[in-house]
Formats: sequence, C-alpha cells, structure tokens
Amino acid sequence: MKHRCLLKGNAYGVRRCGNIPHRGFLLIAIVAFIYFISPCCHAQASLYDYLRTGADMMAEDCLLFPSGRYAVVGNQTSVVAVRDSSANIIGYTHLVDTLLAQGMTIVKIFCPEHGFRGTAAAGAKVDNSIDPKTGLPIISLYGKNKKPTPEQLQDVDCVIFDLQDVGCRFYTYISTLHYVMEACAESNIPLLVLDRPNPNGHYVDGPVLDTATCRSFVGMHPVPVVYGMTIGEYAKMINGEHWIEDSCKLSVFPMGFYLRDTVYPLPVPPSPNLRTAHAIALYPSLCLFEGTNCGVGRGTDYPFEWVTYGKDTLDLRHEEAPAAFSLKYLIEMYRRVPQDKFFQKNNFFEKLTGNKELRKQIEAGMSEEEIRATWQPALDEFKKIREKYLIYSE
Repeated sequence: MKHRCLLKGNAYGVRRCGNIPHRGFLLIAIVAFIYFISPCCHAQASLYDYLRTGADMMAEDCLLFPSGRYAVVGNQTSVVAVRDSSANIIGYTHLVDTLLAQGMTIVKIFCPEHGFRGTAAAGAKVDNSIDPKTGLPIISLYGKNKKPTPEQLQDVDCVIFDLQDVGCRFYTYISTLHYVMEACAESNIPLLVLDRPNPNGHYVDGPVLDTATCRSFVGMHPVPVVYGMTIGEYAKMINGEHWIEDSCKLSVFPMGFYLRDTVYPLPVPPSPNLRTAHAIALYPSLCLFEGTNCGVGRGTDYPFEWVTYGKDTLDLRHEEAPAAFSLKYLIEMYRRVPQDKFFQKNNFFEKLTGNKELRKQIEAGMSEEEIRATWQPALDEFKKIREKYLIYSE
C-alpha cells in the first residue's frame, strides 16, 4: 500500500479548551503532528506498525496535560496499546488505569450502553456502580439518565471521551457523544475526544435520517446509516452544524498514521454481539432486521452473521461482506417470509432506517436500485456537509 501524508487542514483539531492552558494543547499538537506525518518517510513499513489511536497518543504524552480533575467516558474499548522496544504491540491496558498510573487525577467514569465492561445486553438498563479495580464511581449514561447532570459534573474540570464507534447511525455511542457534548457545553466544561478508527469509515451510504419524524436514541442527527467519519470528526460535525444548542469547548486528539480505507482489526469487541470484523462489516445492513420479526443471531456464536425466521435461514458466515450498505438481505428475506408477518407492529424499523418510506417501498416491491434513487439527493447533500469536518484525507 502506498503511504501518504494525512494532514488535512487543522488535522490535530486543537482549540483552547476551557480552563486547560492553551500552551499545553499546543505542545500536544506539535507531538501529534510529528507522529502524524512521519510514516511518509518510511514507505516500507506496515501502516499497522505505526497507527496510534488518540488514546495511545495521549498516554504517550499525558505529562503535557495540566493538573485537574478528569472524568472519562469509556468502556471496555478504551484501551491503550503496550509496545515493546521495537514498537510491536504486546498487549493493552485500560485508559483509566494508564492515566492513573501516570499521575492524572480521574474522579469518575461515565459509561454508555452495554456498561463499563461491555457485558450488558443491547437495550438493557445499566446501573451506577463502583469499579472494583480503581474504586472510582461509574455513572451509567444508559440508566436513569442518558446525559450527565450538572451535579455529576460539579467536581470535574475536563471530560475525556474514548469509545470505539463502528460508524453506523443506530449504534448508540454517537448519541451518548451528543449528550455528553451538550452537558459539557451547559456546564462550561471542556471535552477532549480521543479519536479511534472507524471500521466502516471507508464509505458513506444509506438513507439520511428525517429528524422531524424518526429522531430517537438510535438516530439523533440528519446523517445516513453509514456516515464515513471517525468519532472525532463526528464530534466536530455535531458542534459545527449546531445540533446542540450551545457550542461545546471541543478538542479532538487525532490518531497517528490513520488511513480511512485501511482495515484496522479492533483489539476489543465494541459490544457483546459485534465479535468479529465480518459481523461489524455486515452490521449496517443486518441491523435493520431488528425492526422485523427475523433474528440476527443474538444468543448464538455468530450474531450479525446470519438471519433467521423459524427454520428459514440466511447464512452469511462464509459470504464476503458487502463493500457498502446493502438492502439485498432485507429484500430477500421479505420475499421468503409471510409478508404480513415480516415487520414488527411498531415503528422501530422506521427509527432504524430513519424514514417512513423504506417499509412502504419494500412492501411495494421496489428494487434496491429504485429505492436508492429516492435517497440519493439527501445523501449527496450530506457528503458536502461531511467534507467540512474531516480530519483525515480521503
């Protein structure tokens, strides 16, 4: 693979961040810049040898950060690579453990859907708890409140956000990001997003959400099913498009040596039922079945790698994942299943698709090509908006 410099505009996304000194972030920007461009001088090395997540970059240089009281929005994916003297990854430590070991003051943890250790089922309420390793309070953002309260932020000087996204609108970590940004803006607290690769970040596809009729926690913004952005880029878009009332004091700590179209094996499953790279690639297309009476393999060894309705099975475990969002699985199963039994008798399918048209289009027998043509104008408009917030080159 040809290596290329990845700097695009203000690639390190550093701004003055509330009461965190500007000088500290300038030093971070310089270090990030050095890491970010040096692969261009080493064309023979593997990109994976160089790639650093935002958490890796912060952990390597956290002495540059000012003293203060930090909260971390994290879960089991918030890990830092441990490397040997040759820069080979030999293991991972949790971000919270890493920052504590380096002397930073972490006062609490906020966790999203699935909990801090990532074991709670989809949609299951997550309670507040205490982390047994560190003794830190863990505040659930998928229990009594999805948004940090002013009281929960009273003893916090800066919030660090580090969650592994998979690049799909209905994956709720970006909804958690929205509420954290909103809470930080309202409490005048800076937010630092540690960027991570998007395993579905190499394309943009699917219908754009109609926020007037289909907005929910599985879809809060007018974006397509697959938006082709890292979570740091997405945070910039939430701010820039004014999807929260007050602008958040946002800084994005970028990755080093990230190429959008490079396959990056996630070191930790982002949630209990996305266990493999194959499932993550199929997830944008198969998650729509959650609004039907077909199963997607939850409770089996291969969730999101097959579809079932009774004894009728669409087995995709050995099929190459589509290069983009696809309706072919949905249309195929609709033709197999008794059509009056296919969709659930609620509006969850519409919440996932982001519009009230797709169900009707499938019921009317429209082809995938015909359906795609109806969402293309909005998709093209989104791509123009997206371009303004990209940190990494296409």
